[in-house]
Amino acid sequence: MSDLEEKIAGQITMSEHPGETIRKWREEFQISQTDLASFMHLSPSMISDYESGRRKSPGTLSIRRIVRSFVEIDERRGGNVMRRYQSGVPSDALIDLRDYDHDIFLPMVVKKIQGRNMSNLPIDRYVRGYTVIDGIKAVLSFSYPDYVKLYGWSSQRIVFFTEVKLGRSPMIAIRAHPLKPGAVVYVQADKVDPLAVKIAELENIPLIVTELPVQTICEIMSSII
Repeated sequence: MSDLEEKIAGQITMSEHPGETIRKWREEFQISQTDLASFMHLSPSMISDYESGRRKSPGTLSIRRIVRSFVEIDERRGGNVMRRYQSGVPSDALIDLRDYDHDIFLPMVVKKIQGRNMSNLPIDRYVRGYTVIDGIKAVLSFSYPDYVKLYGWSSQRIVFFTEVKLGRSPMIAIRAHPLKPGAVVYVQADKVDPLAVKIAELENIPLIVTELPVQTICEIMSSII
C-alpha cells in the first residue's frame, strides 16, 4: 500500500466512529455507495450499514480492501484524487495536477479548452503538464514552498486558476516566484485586469481565458495522451 493508503486505513482503524471515517473518504474520492459496492462485489446495503454503524466495523483486512478499492476506482477515473494528495499541496486548494511523459503543443490545448489568448505573446510552445487550483483558496492558504509543489516534475506546464475575480493576485504571485509556468489559464474569470495582462507579457507567460467549467477542463486535460 502507498503512504496515503496506509494513512487512510490507519484513520479508519483508529477512529472512534470508523463508519463515519469510511464515508468521509468515500465522499472525498467522489465514489457513491452503489459504485463502491459494485466494485467490491458487495450489496449497497452492506456499505450503508458499515457507514451508519448498524453493522460492526470491518476488520483490518476488509478496511484495506475498501481503501484499495477507493484508489483503484480513482485510478480508473484518471487518478485525480491520488495526484492531489501526493503532490503535497494543500488539498482544499489543489483541484488537479498531472505530468505528461512527452511535450504537448500549447495551441492544441488552447483549441481544446476553447481558450482566448489575452496577451500579445505567441503560444507556439510546448508544456509537460498542468495544475488546476482554486485561485482564492490558493492565495489564502499557500505558503511560499507550496508554490514550488504546484509545478510537479516540470515548471513547463499550464497553471489553471479558478475563482478569478480581477486576475491580479495569481499573476502577482507568479511574478514574485522564481519558477514560472509555460502558460496561465483563467477559468470563467469575472474580469481580466490589464495589470494581469501586463505582468504576463513582462514574464513571457501567455495568459489564456476559457469559459468552460472546471470539471470539463479537468476531463479534457486528463484525456490528453
